[in-house]
Amino acid sequence: MLKIGLTGGIGCGKSTVAEIFGKFKIPVIDADEIAHRLVAIGQPALAQIQRKFGTDALNPDGSLNRELLRELIFSDGKQKQKLEAILHPLVYQTIQAEVKRLDAPYCIICIPLLFETNMAHLVDRTLVVDCSIETQIERLKKRDNMTVERIQSIIDSQVSRDFRKAHANDLIDNSETNDRLAEAVKKLHNFYLSLSTCQDKLVCE
Repeated sequence: MLKIGLTGGIGCGKSTVAEIFGKFKIPVIDADEIAHRLVAIGQPALAQIQRKFGTDALNPDGSLNRELLRELIFSDGKQKQKLEAILHPLVYQTIQAEVKRLDAPYCIICIPLLFETNMAHLVDRTLVVDCSIETQIERLKKRDNMTVERIQSIIDSQVSRDFRKAHANDLIDNSETNDRLAEAVKKLHNFYLSLSTCQDKLVCE
Protein backbone atom coordinates (compact mmCIF):
# COMPACT_ATOMS: atom_id res chain seq x y z
CA MET A 1 0.00 0.00 0.00
CA LEU A 2 1.23 3.47 -0.92
CA LYS A 3 1.88 5.63 2.15
CA ILE A 4 1.58 9.40 1.72
CA GLY A 5 3.09 11.55 4.45
CA LEU A 6 1.04 14.73 4.82
CA THR A 7 2.87 17.56 6.53
CA GLY A 8 3.23 21.33 6.63
CA GLY A 9 3.75 24.22 8.99
CA ILE A 10 1.31 25.03 11.76
CA GLY A 11 -1.80 26.73 10.40
CA CYS A 12 -1.15 25.69 6.80
CA GLY A 13 -4.33 23.60 6.59
CA LYS A 14 -3.19 20.00 6.91
CA SER A 15 -6.43 18.95 8.62
CA THR A 16 -8.54 20.51 5.87
CA VAL A 17 -6.59 18.64 3.20
CA ALA A 18 -6.83 15.39 5.18
CA GLU A 19 -10.61 15.81 5.45
CA ILE A 20 -10.91 16.14 1.68
CA PHE A 21 -8.92 12.94 1.16
CA GLY A 22 -11.28 11.31 3.64
CA LYS A 23 -14.22 12.23 1.43
CA PHE A 24 -12.67 10.01 -1.24
CA LYS A 25 -12.86 7.12 1.26
CA ILE A 26 -9.10 7.18 1.74
CA PRO A 27 -7.98 6.20 5.25
CA VAL A 28 -6.29 8.99 7.18
CA ILE A 29 -3.98 8.31 10.12
CA ASP A 30 -3.35 11.41 12.23
CA ALA A 31 -0.26 11.54 14.45
CA ASP A 32 -1.76 14.26 16.65
CA GLU A 33 -4.91 12.22 17.28
CA ILE A 34 -2.76 9.22 18.18
CA ALA A 35 -0.72 11.35 20.59
CA HIS A 36 -3.93 12.51 22.28
CA ARG A 37 -5.09 8.91 22.71
CA LEU A 38 -1.73 7.87 24.14
CA VAL A 39 -1.96 10.39 26.98
CA ALA A 40 -5.53 9.59 27.98
CA ILE A 41 -6.21 8.66 31.59
CA GLY A 42 -4.96 5.14 32.27
CA GLN A 43 -2.52 5.03 29.37
CA PRO A 44 1.14 4.13 30.10
CA ALA A 45 2.44 7.28 28.38
CA LEU A 46 0.56 9.45 30.87
CA ALA A 47 2.23 7.65 33.76
CA GLN A 48 5.63 8.18 32.13
CA ILE A 49 4.93 11.89 31.75
CA GLN A 50 3.94 12.14 35.41
CA ARG A 51 7.19 10.46 36.45
CA LYS A 52 9.28 12.78 34.28
CA PHE A 53 7.48 16.06 34.93
CA GLY A 54 5.91 15.55 38.36
CA THR A 55 2.35 15.67 39.62
CA ASP A 56 1.86 19.18 38.23
CA ALA A 57 1.76 17.56 34.79
CA LEU A 58 -1.71 16.26 35.68
CA ASN A 59 -4.96 18.05 36.34
CA PRO A 60 -6.93 17.30 39.54
CA ASP A 61 -9.03 14.78 37.61
CA GLY A 62 -5.92 12.87 36.53
CA SER A 63 -5.93 14.09 32.93
CA LEU A 64 -2.91 15.66 31.24
CA ASN A 65 -2.29 19.31 32.09
CA ARG A 66 -1.76 20.36 28.48
CA GLU A 67 -1.42 24.07 29.21
CA LEU A 68 1.39 23.53 31.69
CA LEU A 69 3.28 21.19 29.37
CA ARG A 70 2.78 23.58 26.46
CA GLU A 71 4.39 26.36 28.46
CA LEU A 72 7.25 24.09 29.52
CA ILE A 73 8.18 22.82 26.08
CA PHE A 74 8.08 26.25 24.47
CA SER A 75 10.21 27.81 27.18
CA ASP A 76 12.71 24.99 27.66
CA GLY A 77 14.17 22.93 24.81
CA LYS A 78 15.35 20.19 27.17
CA GLN A 79 11.83 19.72 28.54
CA LYS A 80 10.54 19.47 24.98
CA GLN A 81 13.08 16.75 24.23
CA LYS A 82 12.03 14.83 27.34
CA LEU A 83 8.39 14.87 26.27
CA GLU A 84 9.21 13.91 22.68
CA ALA A 85 11.37 11.01 23.90
CA ILE A 86 8.28 9.58 25.60
CA LEU A 87 5.68 10.23 22.92
CA HIS A 88 7.35 10.01 19.52
CA PRO A 89 8.39 6.32 19.64
CA LEU A 90 4.90 5.35 20.80
CA VAL A 91 3.24 7.47 18.12
CA TYR A 92 5.28 5.93 15.33
CA GLN A 93 4.75 2.40 16.64
CA THR A 94 1.01 3.04 16.62
CA ILE A 95 1.11 4.49 13.11
CA GLN A 96 2.90 1.42 11.77
CA ALA A 97 0.44 -0.89 13.51
CA GLU A 98 -2.54 0.98 12.07
CA VAL A 99 -1.09 0.94 8.55
CA LYS A 100 -0.75 -2.84 8.71
CA ARG A 101 -4.47 -3.17 9.43
CA LEU A 102 -5.54 -1.11 6.42
CA ASP A 103 -6.84 -2.44 3.12
CA ALA A 104 -6.75 0.43 0.64
CA PRO A 105 -4.80 1.48 -2.47
CA TYR A 106 -3.12 4.20 -0.45
CA CYS A 107 -3.39 6.01 2.86
CA ILE A 108 -2.68 9.46 4.19
CA ILE A 109 -0.47 9.70 7.27
CA CYS A 110 -0.70 13.20 8.71
CA ILE A 111 2.51 13.95 10.60
CA PRO A 112 3.04 17.66 11.36
CA LEU A 113 6.65 17.08 12.47
CA LEU A 114 7.56 14.58 9.75
CA PHE A 115 10.83 16.30 8.87
CA GLU A 116 11.63 17.54 12.37
CA THR A 117 11.53 13.98 13.71
CA ASN A 118 13.50 12.55 10.76
CA MET A 119 10.70 10.09 9.97
CA ALA A 120 10.22 10.76 6.26
CA HIS A 121 11.54 7.24 5.59
CA LEU A 122 8.29 5.84 6.99
CA VAL A 123 6.34 7.05 3.94
CA ASP A 124 6.62 6.53 0.19
CA ARG A 125 5.87 10.12 -0.77
CA THR A 126 5.67 13.42 1.05
CA LEU A 127 2.81 15.84 0.46
CA VAL A 128 3.45 19.33 1.82
CA VAL A 129 0.65 21.81 2.44
CA ASP A 130 2.07 25.32 2.18
CA CYS A 131 1.04 28.93 2.71
CA SER A 132 2.79 32.17 3.56
CA ILE A 133 3.96 32.88 7.10
CA GLU A 134 1.64 35.89 7.18
CA THR A 135 -1.29 33.60 6.43
CA GLN A 136 -0.19 31.15 9.13
CA ILE A 137 -0.10 33.94 11.70
CA GLU A 138 -3.52 35.32 10.75
CA ARG A 139 -5.14 31.87 10.85
CA LEU A 140 -3.68 31.01 14.24
CA LYS A 141 -4.65 34.35 15.76
CA LYS A 142 -8.25 33.65 14.77
CA ARG A 143 -8.27 29.92 15.50
CA ASP A 144 -6.38 29.68 18.77
CA ASN A 145 -6.33 33.29 19.98
CA MET A 146 -2.54 33.10 20.24
CA THR A 147 -0.18 36.05 20.39
CA VAL A 148 1.99 36.80 17.39
CA GLU A 149 5.06 36.17 19.54
CA ARG A 150 3.89 32.67 20.50
CA ILE A 151 2.92 31.85 16.93
CA GLN A 152 6.28 33.03 15.62
CA SER A 153 8.10 30.95 18.23
CA ILE A 154 6.24 27.84 17.06
CA ILE A 155 6.98 28.61 13.41
CA ASP A 156 10.65 29.15 14.25
CA SER A 157 10.80 25.79 16.03
CA GLN A 158 9.75 23.99 12.84
CA VAL A 159 11.72 23.48 9.66
CA SER A 160 11.49 26.33 7.18
CA ARG A 161 9.05 26.63 4.29
CA ASP A 162 11.96 26.36 1.88
CA PHE A 163 13.11 23.11 3.49
CA ARG A 164 9.65 21.54 3.32
CA LYS A 165 9.12 22.59 -0.29
CA ALA A 166 12.57 21.33 -1.30
CA HIS A 167 11.86 17.91 0.24
CA ALA A 168 8.27 17.58 -0.99
CA ASN A 169 7.27 15.08 -3.63
CA ASP A 170 3.94 16.89 -3.95
CA LEU A 171 2.90 20.38 -2.94
CA ILE A 172 -0.47 22.02 -2.29
CA ASP A 173 -0.78 25.80 -2.08
CA ASN A 174 -3.35 26.49 0.61
CA SER A 175 -3.10 30.26 0.69
CA GLU A 176 -6.19 32.31 1.48
CA THR A 177 -6.62 33.13 -2.18
CA ASN A 178 -6.59 29.49 -3.27
CA ASP A 179 -10.20 28.51 -3.98
CA ARG A 180 -9.27 25.32 -5.82
CA LEU A 181 -8.13 23.25 -2.86
CA ALA A 182 -10.65 20.44 -3.44
CA GLU A 183 -9.67 20.29 -7.10
CA ALA A 184 -5.98 20.05 -6.20
CA VAL A 185 -6.65 17.22 -3.76
CA LYS A 186 -8.78 15.38 -6.33
CA LYS A 187 -5.94 15.51 -8.84
CA LEU A 188 -3.54 14.12 -6.28
CA HIS A 189 -6.07 11.44 -5.31
CA ASN A 190 -6.22 10.22 -8.91
CA PHE A 191 -2.44 10.43 -9.17
CA TYR A 192 -1.95 8.36 -6.01
CA LEU A 193 -4.44 5.77 -7.25
CA SER A 194 -2.37 5.39 -10.41
CA LEU A 195 0.84 5.18 -8.41
CA SER A 196 -0.63 2.53 -6.15
CA THR A 197 -0.93 0.18 -9.13
CA CYS A 198 2.74 0.59 -10.05
CA GLN A 199 5.25 -1.97 -8.90
CA ASP A 200 7.77 0.78 -8.10
CA LYS A 201 5.69 3.49 -6.43
CA LEU A 202 8.57 5.92 -6.02
CA VAL A 203 9.50 6.24 -9.67
CA CYS A 204 6.32 5.39 -11.53
CA GLU A 205 4.87 8.74 -12.52
